[in-house]
Amino acid sequence: MDSIVFTIAAAVMLIFGIGVVLNRNPVASALCLVMSFVGLAALFISLDAHFLGIIQILVYAGAVMVLFLFIIMLLDLRAEERRKLNAWALIGGGLVALCFVGTLLHVLGRFPAGEGAAPPLQPPEGTAYEDTKALGTLLFTRYVFHVQVIGLLLLGATIGVVALSKKEPTR
Repeated sequence: MDSIVFTIAAAVMLIFGIGVVLNRNPVASALCLVMSFVGLAALFISLDAHFLGIIQILVYAGAVMVLFLFIIMLLDLRAEERRKLNAWALIGGGLVALCFVGTLLHVLGRFPAGEGAAPPLQPPEGTAYEDTKALGTLLFTRYVFHVQVIGLLLLGATIGVVALSKKEPTR
């Protein structure tokens, strides 16, 4: 059952990832990116990484996509849709995609095909499997300064976006 979910999630990510690149409308491209994030969350959940799957939905498909959509709404969409497609960019993008697929096939070809999946990892004896509590404790004790710096960087970026989006008064 997990292999079916894994295959479907990978197909969803691939199809909507292609949609992100090929869509000319930025809003449709952002919605394809959301669906790609949902596919990635399904991959995490199929690998029994439930916490990462939920965080993927909450943080990336939720908060980051709201920020993307906010920035897209600041753009002049009609001017972006009227732009011509650059042939050199299309050729370069195709070459990069072919190199990526070639590298992926080369790396996957080096792994031997096994008869079954690897056994799940077990936590060490005598330890509780509380990854969420351990992650929260680590973030807000040892790395509290780093979390605060990232918060200040995000605040500065938000202020910069608002300042850049202001239209100059016409005279």
